Amino acid sequence: MKDAKTLLLEFLAAVTDGQNAAALFAEDGAVELPFLHSLGIAWRHRGRQAISELQDSLAGLYLDFAFEPEDTHVLIDTPEQVFAEYMAHPTARATGRTVHHLFTGRLVAENGQIKLLRESLNPVAVAQALLPGGVKDLPDPEKVIFSVPPDYRS
Repeated sequence: MKDAKTLLLEFLAAVTDGQNAAALFAEDGAVELPFLHSLGIAWRHRGRQAISELQDSLAGLYLDFAFEPEDTHVLIDTPEQVFAEYMAHPTARATGRTVHHLFTGRLVAENGQIKLLRESLNPVAVAQALLPGGVKDLPDPEKVIFSVPPDYRS
């Protein structure tokens, strides 16, 4: 049975291959990127189909999205959970800008599959890379701002 670290490394190797990445997840597994909420991007993707679509979408956003082993640093490692930092250096398809995305991720394994992968990254860097005008293209802020979705802990 695969442990959490093995699952994370296999996920990172298959990051833009939606079908192979999603196959590592439990049927009800989820990928969460809570801080993307601040950019109006869906933050929770539950189930293999949704995860496959999310991972495949990276190829549409970036020309060369990948994680290299030398850019992956495991900081906490138990059989059921792993916490790591990993960096990608892709070029945004829409703007031609190269971005150095540092992710942190906590993966929870259950019965040899991924139950949850919660990642964080800098949403300002996402906007700067993907939007033609960078953060200037974001909508004006509202009176109340949530850095994560209001239902984040539910």
